[in-house]
Amino acid sequence: MADNNKYVSAGGCKEAVCVDAGRVYDSCSDKDCLEDLRLFFTERDQMVIDHAVSIRAKKAEVIGTYIDVEALPFNRGYYSCDITFFFGVTLEVYSGHGTGCCNVRGVAIFQKKVILFGSEGNVKVFTSEFCPDHHDRQEMPTRNMPRCNVQVAEPVVLSARLVEKCDCGCKCDCAASCIPAYVCEQYGGNFVDCGTEKLVLVSLGIFTIVQLIRNVQMLMPIYDFCMPAKECCPNTENPCDIFKKMCFPVDEFFPPKGESNCSC
Repeated sequence: MADNNKYVSAGGCKEAVCVDAGRVYDSCSDKDCLEDLRLFFTERDQMVIDHAVSIRAKKAEVIGTYIDVEALPFNRGYYSCDITFFFGVTLEVYSGHGTGCCNVRGVAIFQKKVILFGSEGNVKVFTSEFCPDHHDRQEMPTRNMPRCNVQVAEPVVLSARLVEKCDCGCKCDCAASCIPAYVCEQYGGNFVDCGTEKLVLVSLGIFTIVQLIRNVQMLMPIYDFCMPAKECCPNTENPCDIFKKMCFPVDEFFPPKGESNCSC
């Protein structure tokens, strides 16, 4: 690496150094309404669904994603980001006949494609990792491809309905075999795909930000080292004395009334 360019400016900058960091070349945000996604269940939970008379969705969460980045052949510098979301949805299921409700968990799948600019690079990247008392391990070479970073807020459950199998109007093109093994382990078994009497369709709302990031070398101004301004003081106070210093959580008992800034 070249020598640092040292100088002192009027703003207090002492030197400029070259750093290797991830630069966001392109990004986009989206608001998707996912209608009638089919929920997949394990064999045990599917039996509960087959005997259900009504259901109610309690919550949904993102339990994993698959992200694949490929260069577009006829548009240099642009990349296709194929994202597969796996949602875990918890339901309250009512079977009738005087029985109480029970909770079951299912998995829904949604696929999304985004095209972003990520610039070009035609080199192989080799790195090593230091191992104490051993030879430095050489990592496998990687393509100089941008990486896709996906941020997603917790899904909003819009609706859930129970339908007969022949009335299914779901839009999911995936089968239960698309669900990865680590998800199956969390749910205690494999998911069933066919031979069931009833299906559950859910509608979710999600907010996402997709970024295409590439590692580049940038010249950055350095002002000074970051020295903490606060001392590390041991906590020797009585727990009750600490509790007395806490403010009363008024908002927990009386939710604040504020005007919505949402623009639909």
